[in-house]
Amino acid sequence: MKIKLIAIDLDGTLLTSNKQISPETVEMIERVRRKRAVRVVLCTARPPRTTLPFYKQLGLDEPMINYNGALVWNPPTGEVWLHRPIPVNIARAIITWARERYPRIRVSAEMGDKWFTDFYNGTYKTETARVHEPDLVAPVEQWLNKPLTKLLLLGKTEWLTEVNKAIQEDLSDDVTTVQTEDFLLQVMHASVSKYKALQTVAQRMGISRRRVMAIGDNANDAGMIRWAGVGVVMANGHLTSLRVADHVTDHHDEEGVANVIRDLVMNGHTPHGA
Repeated sequence: MKIKLIAIDLDGTLLTSNKQISPETVEMIERVRRKRAVRVVLCTARPPRTTLPFYKQLGLDEPMINYNGALVWNPPTGEVWLHRPIPVNIARAIITWARERYPRIRVSAEMGDKWFTDFYNGTYKTETARVHEPDLVAPVEQWLNKPLTKLLLLGKTEWLTEVNKAIQEDLSDDVTTVQTEDFLLQVMHASVSKYKALQTVAQRMGISRRRVMAIGDNANDAGMIRWAGVGVVMANGHLTSLRVADHVTDHHDEEGVANVIRDLVMNGHTPHGA
């Protein structure tokens, strides 16, 4: 099977525990793009602004999948391939319900590549918050006036568990949720997933599913790992993704991405199951 497109998650997959791409991995990605004409797409929950440094480090010129698939865009041209935001009324209903029960829950939102919040003191640090500050800190009413690319609720695990349960019971047709960290609940449009975004990218590129490799680690990667012709999970991966993978590669601190690209794409070895 000749792989023509590789979709790679960032945190826990492409990035080491130090949030870097190893020189070996950078070299392997450059080799597979140059020698095998393979297209490489970053597929992450992160916003564009914290993905672009890695995109540029790898010298990519392909589209990028952000916000777990809520946004697909092409950095060289700025063209948006896909955008699935949450309607304003749905976002307001979720925030109101959550705040009535848990007044100290933190509310943030991403609109395109801008970050808005009504409270910021660094208590809960997402990966984005470690390197960027909000574009605006103001009451929700001042900035919640157009659809949100992603809504973020931050607080104690038990608060988010209850909010997530209520969302799934009452709004499952409107939004979907992802919780990869105990203090963070991400809310997106119901149609959003990494696999659907990857499917859109592959179709637009004219590449069949059989020729797509997807590499990830967490539960939110399971859909694209299952969908791809070759689904790869890291040794440090979540059980949900381990269960659906065609192949298990090494830990993200042990050159897992470089090793699987070398073995399965460059050398043509057969995947071995999870």
